[in-house]
Amino acid sequence: MRMVVDGMNVIGSRPDRWWRDKRGAMRRLIETLEAYAAATGDEITVVLDSRSFGLGERLGAVTVRFAPGGRNAGDDEIVRIVERDPDPRTIQVVTSDRDLRRRVEAAGASVGGSGEFRAKLDRLDGEGFSQRGRKSPRTG
Repeated sequence: MRMVVDGMNVIGSRPDRWWRDKRGAMRRLIETLEAYAAATGDEITVVLDSRSFGLGERLGAVTVRFAPGGRNAGDDEIVRIVERDPDPRTIQVVTSDRDLRRRVEAAGASVGGSGEFRAKLDRLDGEGFSQRGRKSPRTG
């Protein structure tokens, strides 16, 4: 499956004080997405509402897109990705933003909720994989 992830929406789906270290939260999400992609074989692009800060645009199996520019910049970038794709029906956008959902569905993509996706990521981690895709010490 090909996925485009609304990064800040997924990060914000868990109130774990991520706002105290926004860049750290973004790094942790990308590491978790890398483990998820390795486990599932999914092709993942994550869009972050931020200026680039040294992560690069390709980290392992995850493509990172930065969308600086204020309100809705990330949503607009996600819509552009979907609209420019030759087969948007093969893309699932992960977001819980109703307006973004409407826009990407109109462009042909399917949508999955951020909370549900976050739960999948948490289950993967709970099965013994750290955020870097290795066995975690707590489970061997």
